Amino acid sequence: MAGRISRNIKTKEADFIILFTTLTLVSFGIVMVFSSSLWIAEAGRGDSFFHLRRQAIWALLGLAGMFFFSNYDYRKLKRWVNVALLASLFLLLAVFIPGVGVEINAARRWIGVGGLTGQPSDLARVALLLFAAAYLSRKDIRMNKFLEGPFPVLAVLGLFFILILLQPDLGTALAMAATIMIIIFAAGIPLYQLGLIAALSLPASLYLMVSEPYRLRRMMSFLDPWADPLNTGYQIIQSLYALGPGGLFGVGLGRGRQKLFFLPEPHSDFIFAVIGEELGFIGTSSVLLLYLLLLWRGFKVALMAPDSFGSLLATGITAMIGVQALINIGVVTGSIPVTGINLPLISAGGSSLFFTLSSIGILLNISKYSR
Repeated sequence: MAGRISRNIKTKEADFIILFTTLTLVSFGIVMVFSSSLWIAEAGRGDSFFHLRRQAIWALLGLAGMFFFSNYDYRKLKRWVNVALLASLFLLLAVFIPGVGVEINAARRWIGVGGLTGQPSDLARVALLLFAAAYLSRKDIRMNKFLEGPFPVLAVLGLFFILILLQPDLGTALAMAATIMIIIFAAGIPLYQLGLIAALSLPASLYLMVSEPYRLRRMMSFLDPWADPLNTGYQIIQSLYALGPGGLFGVGLGRGRQKLFFLPEPHSDFIFAVIGEELGFIGTSSVLLLYLLLLWRGFKVALMAPDSFGSLLATGITAMIGVQALINIGVVTGSIPVTGINLPLISAGGSSLFFTLSSIGILLNISKYSR
């Protein structure tokens, strides 16, 4: 692909399917966040609309970000790569500063701003894929030379991975690593190098999963959640209890029972289980179809992008959404061990929703230049 494109190139309309799918998922997410959080918000905060209002605020901020970046020439983002990396590094370190970082459930992943809290890891994921796309699209980079090609990207990934892991947030760290590996693969890394990286990463990943007692317990509960139904297996069992009664059409919107203080985090990490209970197979299948549409159009934009930077950036944004959705749905259905990662565009996610929508804005801008 050409490294540069003409400044006078005529743009076209942004990809309608990406825009429509995104707006549909966000709108559906607001409805489901309200349905799944109504009772816990009333019991915990005395305000049934607390999570609905918060989700609506973040959605409006995210849509504003999406509108801005859909009209901001994506090629200019290269100027901001170093700024984004440094800001991400500073914020990832700031979560460990007393009085700055916010601790929730023994994890320090958040920074409070006014009445809102955000996760620096959400910015870090986007900053890292911007860096990877910008660096790997340079004409002087030879991917067959490991130290010259993928190594600098892997080094920055390693630094961010460790900082996010210390929060601790293994799920986000692994999702970020998977996204960057997809970008490196798309950039043309030789298969023997990719195999070597995978061979070295697998033992390290397995070690991380069993090195901490709570992670080991999660792994064992994944294999047999009914062995400890009131502790480590509780989340998976309650999620399956929600999905089971849903049947074909569900029990009805707002009529689910598992969200009534049985299912943990029903409005965020386990919102897909609430969808399954209330809207059934039809509801969950519709959500999966929307994600598949978004992934199809996103990768098509990547294939049709006029330059390698746009292609790798579109690949990374699409992969980021796909990997996150895959992990979340895998956890909810008991297919992979429990890890705290939300469902993109649907879960109550705060900064995650904002940065995901802003990233989709970049994707929409790239689609305007598609060949």
